[in-house]
Amino acid sequence: MDVIELLPRLHLLRFPVGQAYLWRDGDDLTLVDAGPAGAGECVAASAGTLGRVRRVVLTHFHEDHVGGAQEVAALTGAEVVAQTLEAPVVRGEVPGPPPAFEDWERPLHADAVRLLPQGGFDRPARVTEVSDGDVLDFGGGARVVHAPGHTDGSLGLHLPRHGVLFTGDAVAASPVDGSVMLGVFNVDRDRAVGSFGRLAGLDTEVACFGHGDPVTGGAGEALRASARTYGAVG
Repeated sequence: MDVIELLPRLHLLRFPVGQAYLWRDGDDLTLVDAGPAGAGECVAASAGTLGRVRRVVLTHFHEDHVGGAQEVAALTGAEVVAQTLEAPVVRGEVPGPPPAFEDWERPLHADAVRLLPQGGFDRPARVTEVSDGDVLDFGGGARVVHAPGHTDGSLGLHLPRHGVLFTGDAVAASPVDGSVMLGVFNVDRDRAVGSFGRLAGLDTEVACFGHGDPVTGGAGEALRASARTYGAVG
């Protein structure tokens, strides 16, 4: 796992598949996504050099984002947070719906699956549920933005005071040229495009994606320019 400082308060944690982020308020840390199964010990150790993880906010239920959540919670005592539609899947009470793959996405998904740990993982029994418009107590007030389409309960987090946006997999950066793009492996592409447009409309300077390099300057315009190509914004 690589740890990269993006801002004095913001660190990127990069895994073989996907990434997570640490936001720091003094000694209190918020982890946005938790990496795959087996990542928890490394995440907790890295976080421990910066402060104490108080909460883990999950953008959606896919294994590369939720696999390490219970490990981190057990090691740090952190609260696990997910959107109310996503929480039953995160807890393992119901299965999550599979993506509606486009043909070109299938080999990409197969490659990603091969890089993930095989077998199950411990799921958090307790999940705090949040909904669109809720404000979480970090980053000067982190607003929950329901962003369905990648999954039904996908969420983004917007920190208006700092101009930072966490998109989960609703938005991504191309591994080829770093350009901003619609996230892949969606359950409903039309809804995903609509969510892309909503996220692009926020006042954002730094955009943090679940996959691909973050945009660390002028992110709002970069998102809007890309969203226009999908017809997500006028």
